[in-house]
Amino acid sequence: MTVEDPAWPSLLSPTWPDTCATLHMWTQMVGKVRLALTPRVNHWWGVALYLTARGLTTSPIPYGAGAFEIAFDFVDQTLIIDLNDGRRRTIALLPRSVADFYGEFLRALDDLQIRVRMSPMPAEVPAPIRFDEDRLHASYDAEAAHRWWRALLQTAMVFHEFRARFIGKCSPVHFWWGGFDLAVSRFSGRRAPERPNADAITREGYSHEVISAGLWPGTGAMSEAAFYAYAAPEPPGFKTARVGPTGAFYSPDFNEFLIRYEDVRRAASPRAALLEFLQSTYEAGADLGGWNRAELERPER
Repeated sequence: MTVEDPAWPSLLSPTWPDTCATLHMWTQMVGKVRLALTPRVNHWWGVALYLTARGLTTSPIPYGAGAFEIAFDFVDQTLIIDLNDGRRRTIALLPRSVADFYGEFLRALDDLQIRVRMSPMPAEVPAPIRFDEDRLHASYDAEAAHRWWRALLQTAMVFHEFRARFIGKCSPVHFWWGGFDLAVSRFSGRRAPERPNADAITREGYSHEVISAGLWPGTGAMSEAAFYAYAAPEPPGFKTARVGPTGAFYSPDFNEFLIRYEDVRRAASPRAALLEFLQSTYEAGADLGGWNRAELERPER
């Protein structure tokens, strides 16, 4: 019988989908501030959020002669805006509409004299509703959000271990507020063929050959939390490559390998199961894509 690791919480909560939909919009507001004020970095790395020991953060955002930081604290259930001069504003994370949260968020920025121009339209979601008009999404279960953050934290630690094996160009382990997923990406160092009719985001994101892995929260088209891995461009034979652990499969709907988060957390060793998924999918993409692995990987000690 498998003994579940309590460090890896279940995300099979009936309140999580609605909480996730609301929290997704809240993170987008914060992410859009970072997008508006942070210098551009290749592959949009400069707009992502990062895991902390208590939640998610923008990291310091330059502003005038100083900087400020916005952080979600999922321990005390608070959004915190800190300036380098010591000023602070906080917003409680509790059930409220996206429109109400947006109004309070803008007032907090205004109180701190942070002026920012950002679009009130969410990104990368079907049927988007302006933040200031969204009263549909108003659910927030603090316990469900806390479990999700704990899952992200455990995942991030494994992602960092996996990332350390690679000495080529590699993304940070970061959280995409557009897709609401935690991800890490490795690059071959070669440019990728241009994608016809690609938008600016896609064109920049996939300008070079990449193998990415991440964790989706389990909403929308993917109804349950799952780890994913894909290669872009996808080399011939990738769809039928043998990967592990048991439970991993290639989805023709997503053009990615997937494994349910629940299958990983219930494994004898979630860390080992996730590392096997990350390594086997990477090796499949790198070998079939002709990557120079000897030059890109850290020799095993």
